[in-house]
Amino acid sequence: MIAAWAKDEMATAALGDKRLNKRLERILSDLGSKPTASIPAACGGHKETTAAYRFFDNEKSTPEAILQSHVDQTKQRIAEQPIVLLVQDTSELDLTRPEQQVVDAGPLDTDARRGGFVHPLHAVTPDSTPLGTVHCAFWTRQDDTVPKTAAEKRRERRAAPIEDKESMRWLEGLRKARDLAQEFAHVQFVCIADSEAEIYELFSEPRGKQRVHFLIRACQNRALERDPDTRTKHLRQRVLESPVLFTQEITVRGRKAKTSCETRERRQSRQTRKAIVEVLAAAMTLRPPSRPEGKLPPVTVHIVLVREANPPAGEPAVEWLLVTTLPIDTIDQVRQVVQYYCTLWIIEILFRVLKSGCRVEERRFEHMKRFESCAAVYLIVAWRTLYVCRLGRSMPDIDCETVFEPSEWKSVWRIVKGEALPSTPPKLSVMIALVAQLGGYINRPNRKDPPGPQTIWLGMQRMYDLAQAWDAFGPGARSGHHRVELV
Repeated sequence: MIAAWAKDEMATAALGDKRLNKRLERILSDLGSKPTASIPAACGGHKETTAAYRFFDNEKSTPEAILQSHVDQTKQRIAEQPIVLLVQDTSELDLTRPEQQVVDAGPLDTDARRGGFVHPLHAVTPDSTPLGTVHCAFWTRQDDTVPKTAAEKRRERRAAPIEDKESMRWLEGLRKARDLAQEFAHVQFVCIADSEAEIYELFSEPRGKQRVHFLIRACQNRALERDPDTRTKHLRQRVLESPVLFTQEITVRGRKAKTSCETRERRQSRQTRKAIVEVLAAAMTLRPPSRPEGKLPPVTVHIVLVREANPPAGEPAVEWLLVTTLPIDTIDQVRQVVQYYCTLWIIEILFRVLKSGCRVEERRFEHMKRFESCAAVYLIVAWRTLYVCRLGRSMPDIDCETVFEPSEWKSVWRIVKGEALPSTPPKLSVMIALVAQLGGYINRPNRKDPPGPQTIWLGMQRMYDLAQAWDAFGPGARSGHHRVELV
C-alpha cells in the first residue's frame, strides 16, 4: 500500500515513463515508512528490492528528476505564505569504504575520505516550519592529477573565476530565490546562509528589484568605502560605533570539536547554556575586492552585530556579524533579522535526519550516480519527518487528519493509550506526542519540551506498521482477512 503523502508529493512526477513514476511513488512510500531500515528491509521482498535498485540505476532517474515533483509541491506550500526564508547549506556525504570505494566518489577534506556533497536550498516559514526543497545540487571533487601544496591551491583559487569555484553554489541558490520571486509576486523571500556563503559576488548579485533579500553571517572584517564622516575603515569597528539597541537572552547550543587538534574558534567544544547578548546595527558601503576578471561595484548593506559582552570564564563569547539587505530602521526590524537568522539551524536538523534518521551514508551502492539518486529520495523523506515534527509545534490545534491517515492515528491511539477511539480525530499536537512515545519520548504530564525529530522518526516507523495491520485486520478491513474488533 502506497502512503497517501507519497502519492501527493509525487503527483507531478515526470521521469519520461509512467512505470518509473509509479515506481518512484512506491520507493518513496517504502523508504519513508522505514527510514532507518536497509533498502531490502524497507522494500519488503526480492522483487521490490530488485525494482528499487534498477530504478536508481536508470539513466532517467536523476536527482533533479526525482526531486522535481517535490519541488512542485513545495511551491504550492510557498504560495500560501507571505514570507518565505530560503536557507542553504552544504553537507558532506561520507562514503568511505574500507573494502571497495564507490566509483566516481571524490575526496572530502582529505584524500583518505571519499564521498560527495549535497547542497539544498530549503524553504522555511519564519516560525521554522519546513516547506520543502526548491533546489538541490549534488557534486564530487576531482582528484588532483599532480600533488599540490596548500599555497599552490590557494593561488589557483584566487586566480579562478567564480564560475569555476565551488563557491558558485551560493550564487546559484540566490538566483533560484530570484526566480521564485518572479513566480510568486506576493511572497517576500529571504535567502539565508552561514559564513561559508560570505563572498562579495553574492552581495553584488542582482536581486530582482529588491524583492529578494539576503542574510549572511560574515567571516571577514571587510573594508569599507571611504566616508568623510568617519575614519573607521572596517565594518566590525564601524558597527561598534553604533549604540546598543537592545539586549536579549539566547540559548547557546553545545557542540563538540570533531578533532582534539582543532584550533578554529568557531569549531571549539562548548556547553549548552544561556547567554545575554547585545545587538547593534548600522548601514555601510563595502569596498569591492579586486578580481582577475574585473572590478566589482561597491555595495551598500546593513550590518547587525549580536555579541556577548561578558561570557563565562573559559567559554568563547557568542558573536554573530550578520550582513543583510533587510531593513533595520526600527528595533523590531533588527529583532526580525536576528530571528530570521536563527531559522538557519533547521537545515542542520534536516542533515541530521538525513544522516542519522535515514542513514543515507550507510546505503551500499557501487556507483556515485546511483547513490545520489537514492539520496534525493531520502531528502524528501527527511523533509517529511521534520515537517510533521515542526507542524505539531506551529499548528498544534489543527485536526491530526491534516497530516495523518485515519488508520495511522486510530491504530496509534489504541496501542499507546489503550482506550476507545474518540468520536473526532485528536489535535495534531496530541497525535504527534503519541507517535513520539512509540519512539521513546516520555510523555509525562506538564512536560514543556515537545518531541524532537529522533523520537518522531522512530515512532513513525512503528506507526506505519500499526497502520498496515489496522488496514489488514482492523475494523473496515477488506474481505478475506480475519477482522479484529479494536474499538
